[in-house]
Amino acid sequence: MKRISVFCGSSFGTEKIYEQEAYNLGKTLAEQNIELVYGGANVGLMGAVANGVLDNNGKAIGVLPTFLQKVEIGHDNLTELILVETMHQRKTKMDELSDGIITLPGGFGTLEEFFEMLTWAQLGLHKKPVAILNTNGFYDELLSLIQKMVDNGFLKQANQEMLILSDDIDDLIDKMKNYKAPAFGKWINKSEI
Repeated sequence: MKRISVFCGSSFGTEKIYEQEAYNLGKTLAEQNIELVYGGANVGLMGAVANGVLDNNGKAIGVLPTFLQKVEIGHDNLTELILVETMHQRKTKMDELSDGIITLPGGFGTLEEFFEMLTWAQLGLHKKPVAILNTNGFYDELLSLIQKMVDNGFLKQANQEMLILSDDIDDLIDKMKNYKAPAFGKWINKSEI
């Protein structure tokens, strides 16, 4: 893997561990010569992961919509900052540039980005690994909801298994490097109904 997109919050959250793990992820990416592609901001976990990369001589590429440039405060020291017009263009550009996706804690925007990339994988629009770094059990309830989707027939077990999970950075990246996209589609056959 040459580049990984990271989706995460523009806030730090309530626990110091979120910032620490975001920084550690950036540091690990730099140490493994994996370039960071992210939202381009210098605030919250977004800034922490970028700083983890840059402080350790890695490369960080930001993709930032122009209307968010003042609100999210674009990072000044990036390897490259790409300005786009819309949120959809941001996700599309991040997808084009990356070989995989990691999601850290965040809010609505983080979840929206994560689910769009996971849905694209489910539909076969890309074959990249999509992962959650489940720092401090942040996504435990979401993972329970995803299991409920399977249990209630709204999601195939095989599609659920596409999602890579870990609370350990090295383990997560190792799983991503070894990921093989499934050879099936999302669709439920009539015989399964």
